Amino acid sequence: MTEDELRGPTDWGTTVGTGPWEGPWPEDPRYDPELLSQGDRRNVIDRYRYWTVEAIVADLDRRRHPFSVAIENFGHDLNIGTVVRTANAFLAQEVHIVGRRRWNRRGAMVTDRYQHLRHHPDVGALLSFTVAERLPVVAVDNHPGAVPLETADLPRRCLLLFGQEGPGLTEEARAGADLTVSIAQFGSTRSINVGVAAGIAMHAWIRQHAEPGTAG
Repeated sequence: MTEDELRGPTDWGTTVGTGPWEGPWPEDPRYDPELLSQGDRRNVIDRYRYWTVEAIVADLDRRRHPFSVAIENFGHDLNIGTVVRTANAFLAQEVHIVGRRRWNRRGAMVTDRYQHLRHHPDVGALLSFTVAERLPVVAVDNHPGAVPLETADLPRRCLLLFGQEGPGLTEEARAGADLTVSIAQFGSTRSINVGVAAGIAMHAWIRQHAEPGTAG
């Protein structure tokens, strides 16, 4: 673990997290001796303080929600990091990157370490995966004929599909969707940031299917 990972993010100049463990060290194998010794400055909830990354992922895997997220990355979209971070916050099953394998991870704030990621070279490969997995595809796009997200019944097990910033979803992605939903907008702009749209759509799924008592 690097010094930056130990130090973690800061909020307004104040380091988050906790210092070295005080008192006898726990014998639980989920705890990381390096973090116990140096402190845990990562951006994780208190429940996971001093745990190894592997232990955190294993615990998250027991509770993950049955929805996944996919985003097209044909133009090296800088919003992917935000989508990954939000998917981690809402405990998505997986995040699928379609197109370019490389993406800017800065916006993910290291949450990609805790989130399962899968790459597909193109939309056709993604759709083949969803057919094999019998995973309904819900495209999020302000396109004629889309069902308002505010009134849509989202499948419990599904994949939420987002296009890249600007052009939105490709025609192939729209054609391959089982359902297309739109987000109501009331201002002058024709679209909203894809990272914001992803957060709204994921939370819509949470409101319909998640159990509030299991959060955090």
